[in-house]
Amino acid sequence: MQALKRSFPLLSRTLVPRPFYRFNSTQTVAPLNASKLVIEKTTSPKPKLPKNELVFGKTFTDHMLEVEWDAETGWGAPKISPYHNLSLDPSTIVFHYAFELFEGMKAYRDRDGKIRTFRGDKNMARMNKSAERIALPQFDGEELQKLIDQLLILDQDFVPEGKGYSLYLRPTLIGTTASLGVSTPDKALLFVIASPVGPYYSSGFKPVNLEATDYAVRAWPGGVGDKKLGANYAPCVLPQLQASKRGFHQNLWLFGDEGFITEVGTMNAFFVFRDPDTGKKELTTAPLDGTILEGVTRDSILELARTRLPKDEWIVTERKFTIHEVKKAAENGNLVEAFGAGTAAVVSPIKNIGFKGEDIPVPVSLGNSGELTAEVAEWIRKIQYGEEEYKNWSRVAE
Repeated sequence: MQALKRSFPLLSRTLVPRPFYRFNSTQTVAPLNASKLVIEKTTSPKPKLPKNELVFGKTFTDHMLEVEWDAETGWGAPKISPYHNLSLDPSTIVFHYAFELFEGMKAYRDRDGKIRTFRGDKNMARMNKSAERIALPQFDGEELQKLIDQLLILDQDFVPEGKGYSLYLRPTLIGTTASLGVSTPDKALLFVIASPVGPYYSSGFKPVNLEATDYAVRAWPGGVGDKKLGANYAPCVLPQLQASKRGFHQNLWLFGDEGFITEVGTMNAFFVFRDPDTGKKELTTAPLDGTILEGVTRDSILELARTRLPKDEWIVTERKFTIHEVKKAAENGNLVEAFGAGTAAVVSPIKNIGFKGEDIPVPVSLGNSGELTAEVAEWIRKIQYGEEEYKNWSRVAE
């Protein structure tokens, strides 16, 4: 071993990880604490764009939230201050080894003018799972939600009114240790920025054309496809560009020689089949086997469907299924509809799948979507905008 260290002097420094620091560690470090929040208001408010000029993720509110973390002392005092650039050393570990994760949430203005978020506890839980997987610090999710509430109250004038309009929230956690050594970060930054947005697709609620993609893989068993890491997204852009050149809007990601359907673009995929023997319809999506992102919208659709769809007409499943099953169902008239689901677009109807040079047509019985697709979109919308109460899914910022 000593000989190896002499031959490879970086061996003992860069490949031996530092201790793993986390919120529930036995160390006496400070937890994330919303009561320590410091607020510095802007003196130069930004103009508010008209709703018809909002482009997804292009404009931002007056303020942002930041909390620094240090392995020795824990979480520092949270701060809301005017939106600004970050200043980081060029050697910062996030730039070189992708110590980065994020979440996607939305805030909505209800009919009474209150600002609401949708199932933020699920985002907090997923964010902590992502943090644990890449050795970044964990935190109390309720404390971060309290801080986000305060950011929303401060910037509430940026939350647009109306169906399809919202304030997109991007909680982000990065490793900020300034070092080229491959090791556990001993410093991190948690921040939240917010962007007023309109409907994700500017063309409206229209069905998309997908390319079934088996020449590139989004995720694999034992990997991090079920975590919301920035490193998962960049490798998917080139296949999407290639699909776009062939006339497709997005990729339908396949896996394995069997052609298992996993996700669509950056969303979970749902398909509806009809049983030719019983006439019963099945709403199905890929199971959470470690390769599928644990989507908040996905979970919401499954629960609502299991609760609201007539059990004598429907079954709701999470199972593996292939592009070949979809193709056969389409040929036999047993493919009813399909859609993608995620925070940004909520639901996105599917009208066609290109596979091996052939088209698999997907029915859109309402012209722009299937019946269940439209119904699901309305279920979610009513809860998000506070028109309907369901459990504790809608949280009012206060």
